[in-house]
Amino acid sequence: MSSNGQGPITEPADGRWSSINGIFRKGILLATSNRLVSSGVKRFGMRLGAGNFVAGEDLDACIQVLKALTDRGFHTNTTLLGEHVTDEQMASDVASEYIRILDRIDQDECRTNIALKLTHLGLDLGEEVAYRNVERIVTHAETLGNFIRIDMEESDRVDPTIRIFKRLRAEGLENVGTVFQSYLYRTDDDIKNLLDLAPNLNLRIVKGAYLEPASVAYPEKVDVDRKMIEQIETLLDNDCYVGIATHDDRIIDHFKEYTEQHGIGRDRFEFQMLYGIRTQYQQELLDEGYKVRIATPFGPEWYPYLMRRLAERPANLLFLAKNVVRR
Repeated sequence: MSSNGQGPITEPADGRWSSINGIFRKGILLATSNRLVSSGVKRFGMRLGAGNFVAGEDLDACIQVLKALTDRGFHTNTTLLGEHVTDEQMASDVASEYIRILDRIDQDECRTNIALKLTHLGLDLGEEVAYRNVERIVTHAETLGNFIRIDMEESDRVDPTIRIFKRLRAEGLENVGTVFQSYLYRTDDDIKNLLDLAPNLNLRIVKGAYLEPASVAYPEKVDVDRKMIEQIETLLDNDCYVGIATHDDRIIDHFKEYTEQHGIGRDRFEFQMLYGIRTQYQQELLDEGYKVRIATPFGPEWYPYLMRRLAERPANLLFLAKNVVRR
């Protein structure tokens, strides 16, 4: 099975791949805060290949990508990239920009919903600031028949994110979902504590992309994969709608079989993948009749997003390096 035109990357049977991948991941995430690396990537990254993972630096460029994917039969979500806003007016402006994005999506008839980060909407200034801004967005999306996904960020922001999500639901807003990260030890309990909101619960499950200590997150890939499968099964078995967010063939194949064996309709889940990664595989899943949603972010603040994508999979780093060599 191909990945962006390359052959599959296989894991050595002795597990060495997991250790190598872990070293790559930690190194890249640590480099994210390095000023020299940051300056170089921000200056040249978009020209050297970052544009293959980010749908442009402005909304007009992103809309063109969203329309093209819609025309091909994909669903999408989009994100105005940014996080950790510490100015209240700026956070309010971000909320206003998301409302403009929702209107543009509606106008151009893109099959697209929104994913956003609460720190981009002022969470670091306080829960009330973030709640006020995200409530504006979710309420406006409801009038358009659209859906908002609240992304999960670092482990110390899980509790306020869940509280804000539950508060929105308590206000009668059902067009909102959130995300759980399988590598956090706490995720099993967090999911169980939300199951009373089923069957109208819409959650995305991801492995996790932040650099977290072993005291709060599983350090080994095999454990993260196992927990991801268990958590998705729990949600499906409790009548939840699940965004299965992975490019891992083995996990995807597992849920093709699991949903067939348990009579779970394809309207109960979707496979979610990232723009620019394993594009041929995305098309294959779509051709098989599965709902495939492609995360298609945009904006000038693309650097942290790109670095997390490089950390998730060494093949992405090799792709970027090849573009550097060609130039």
